[in-house]
Amino acid sequence: MFDIHPATPDDAGEIFTLQRAAYVDEAQAYGDPFILPLTEGLSRIEGLLAADEALVLKAVAGHRLVGAVRAGTTETTGVVGRLVVAPDQRRRGIARALLTRVERDLRERRPDLTALTLFTGAQSPENQRLYRALGYAETHRERVADHLVMVHMRKELEQVASSSR
Repeated sequence: MFDIHPATPDDAGEIFTLQRAAYVDEAQAYGDPFILPLTEGLSRIEGLLAADEALVLKAVAGHRLVGAVRAGTTETTGVVGRLVVAPDQRRRGIARALLTRVERDLRERRPDLTALTLFTGAQSPENQRLYRALGYAETHRERVADHLVMVHMRKELEQVASSSR
């Protein structure tokens, strides 16, 4: 079992390490050890965790950080990024739970959100299947390098009716 909590600045080192471990297989699939998640520095993650507007969640099993996700917003769209799960903890529902929770937390913060977006590599069919299962649809593909195509996905959100009290 695992629990999901907001990440704090004290989690930066563990998130940094987890992110690097989680993206190694992706880098190998593309033959590129310099993909952005592997080159992002610890100071960037520390800054993100210190920012009030950032939403970063962590999944914890016992005392171990086993997953994380981050999100922000632009106008009325939530932008989900860096969903990571420890390689030995995959296929246990952690990624699905993190995505579900980050969506809920974003909507609590910003009830006016109309959609969520994210992207993943074209050579990551398992990621794409998960996102489709959670309501995301492919919007377009973007070639960012000769060997790297990103699949952009979007999930339209139903508007929450405001309750009168």
